[in-house]
Amino acid sequence: MARSPIDPAPPVTVEQGWGISARRSAAALRISDCTPLTKVLIKAPADGPIAASLGVPLGRATRDPVGALVIGSGPGEWLLLAPPGWAEEVVARLPTAGENGWMSTFDVTHGRALVRLSGASAPALLSKVCAIDLADAVTPNGAAFRSSVATLVTDVVRDDLAEQGGEPSYLLGCERSSGQYLFDALLDAGEEFGIDVDGFVFPGI
Repeated sequence: MARSPIDPAPPVTVEQGWGISARRSAAALRISDCTPLTKVLIKAPADGPIAASLGVPLGRATRDPVGALVIGSGPGEWLLLAPPGWAEEVVARLPTAGENGWMSTFDVTHGRALVRLSGASAPALLSKVCAIDLADAVTPNGAAFRSSVATLVTDVVRDDLAEQGGEPSYLLGCERSSGQYLFDALLDAGEEFGIDVDGFVFPGI
């Protein structure tokens, strides 16, 4: 059974080989462990055919035609997030680099922790632990950046939830070894806003 580095809140269940929390919360501010999501890292020339095909520039995140989230996470670097167990499918759908380009892909699903923070108070919570301006004009839906969150280097993507009326939602990723620390730091910072843990729901993205 695959396990997240973040301890699941009870009750705990197993779905698609992952031990996850089955807790359901209706709180206005919620935090979820989304580590089971497939995470594929792509590296290729920033001005090459792979970059043109992906069509997502540095600092932005967009869903592709089948619903995977494509994130321009660094110069010549993209992170694709998809439902659990999709790694082979994600890689198979990538274009070939062609004779004038190159591409490297890495399945980092088990190497990185991923947390989702959702609710109207999410920007206020993050502003306590992150120095980035989270105003809509500066970091709108689809913004992606790397910054210090609670003193931890973290990849942050604003990915508002359409099913919740477009309420603010952020995906925060870090190295697996720091996953529990990040989760606990966000819980602590969100206490004044009534934060609650919400379990992972498949497909999750």
